[in-house]
Amino acid sequence: MTKAADVTSQIWEMANRLRGNMDASEYRNYILGFMFYRYLSERQEKYLFENQILEGINSIEEVNEEYAKEANGDELPDYLDDIAGSLGYAIEPKYTWKTIVDKVNSSTIKPDTFQNMFDSFNNNLRLNSRATQDFTGVFNDMNLNNSRLGTTTATRAKSLTDIVGIIDQVSYKDESGKDILADIYEFLIAMFAGNSGKKAGEFYTPHQVSEVLAKLATISLDQSDPKPSVYDFACGSGSLLLTVQEEINNKVLYFGQELNTTTYNLARMNLMMHGVPYDRMTLNNADTLEEDWPSKTDAQGIEHPLNFDVVVANPPYSQPWDNNDRKLKDPRFKDYGLAPKTKADYAFLLHGLYHLDQSGTMAIVLPHGVLFRGAKEGKIRETLLKKNQIDAIIGLPAGLFYSTGIPTVVLVLKKNKTNRNVLFIDASKGFEKGKRQNSLRDEDINKIIDTYKERKDVERYAHVASFDEIEENDFNLNIPRYVDTFVPEPPVDLKKVAADLHETNIEIEKTQKELVRMLKDLTSDDNDIMEGLNAIIKELGEEKHD
Repeated sequence: MTKAADVTSQIWEMANRLRGNMDASEYRNYILGFMFYRYLSERQEKYLFENQILEGINSIEEVNEEYAKEANGDELPDYLDDIAGSLGYAIEPKYTWKTIVDKVNSSTIKPDTFQNMFDSFNNNLRLNSRATQDFTGVFNDMNLNNSRLGTTTATRAKSLTDIVGIIDQVSYKDESGKDILADIYEFLIAMFAGNSGKKAGEFYTPHQVSEVLAKLATISLDQSDPKPSVYDFACGSGSLLLTVQEEINNKVLYFGQELNTTTYNLARMNLMMHGVPYDRMTLNNADTLEEDWPSKTDAQGIEHPLNFDVVVANPPYSQPWDNNDRKLKDPRFKDYGLAPKTKADYAFLLHGLYHLDQSGTMAIVLPHGVLFRGAKEGKIRETLLKKNQIDAIIGLPAGLFYSTGIPTVVLVLKKNKTNRNVLFIDASKGFEKGKRQNSLRDEDINKIIDTYKERKDVERYAHVASFDEIEENDFNLNIPRYVDTFVPEPPVDLKKVAADLHETNIEIEKTQKELVRMLKDLTSDDNDIMEGLNAIIKELGEEKHD
């Protein structure tokens, strides 16, 4: 177990002891919220130390005390302006993490301290308008008046101080001094997802699936691009966005949209705790399918869609949506038609494709139904194929996701394909079975990626289908139509069967003779019994005995 996983387990165990009757999904907001506040406070300390904002200090351990001395009275606004201008936020000396922990340890904290702390944080956001969207409301899901924390102000404050104690006592560095806070945060998100049942699908994509999407979507990326952009229009906790960065040499510009406000807050925290500065992330809390986003305005005041080098997504499957006819004029859908009211899968896909750069790649996870369902979806699928925008279709194993056990499929899309074929990969049998959830192994992921790169037929695994072949199938993309995974039975060796039959008959004859011998040894004064024995012996082909 890694140091990060070990620390995560400690936090998880302590949190479970303290959360009482509160659901894990609800308690998550407090654990992750305070972790994020600690991160912001310690990041501010680091900024003050490294930029020599404070006088006469030689180590970062001295920052908190010196900050309290210097940044007070009339001097405080200048310090807060400086900090907010660089970091996007600013924390007053009396509300830094260390100061709060000192008050907790000395039992001098007041019941209203936490509310005042967050009020102060929110008030200071006005100091940097460029960062307002990134931080506003980020702690709103921490309901400090929640009766599940306690029935009185004092008991609720006690519950909050207990959480502060949990978060403060763990080290966020490994044995080599490497910062592992981001890894711990990611582990915790995964653990909370595992305990949230179907709700987990709202905010978390398992890392192995994220890795597949990220690798597929970045294979063709120009790694010399100084500012590659990535967009996830159903970004959840932001984990998929962060996985894309692992495949790219330069720092990424992140764009994401999320409908659920709690999950949107989680995404903002997750990205920042992974070191993403506020000016490299643009996240939006809105309905992706209702109003198009993001866009930019040109010099004439005309809005144009922002396009991205990489688009990745794991949107909610087969969700209902408002497919009102007015959306037929929406540039995202007008060339393809509208997805059915009960299944928004293709609406999500078309939104992502609309925002894909001409040289970009999109990878999206959807249910298998998008490959073969007819009516409106069939027409959209046919148009995508005739426009030559579907590059590959990859069938994943069932049971990979927290929210559903159904098998899913990855669609890879491009706008600048140089061929007219579609690669089909049946990766449904390559996985490690788990008690609650299946997972992709490294060899499974590598096989998918290598096959995608090589783009050639692999027996019972992959097939490159021509456009004519797909057209002959009426644009039905169901994978078994193109990849035959049937393993024939080996031919029967009739000579061996005959030899085995002969040996079996010899054994039967031998056993039969032994049985007759044993029956002949049996005697009885009862005539009925003897008649029965003789009848059996006669059936076995032997003479009766007296």
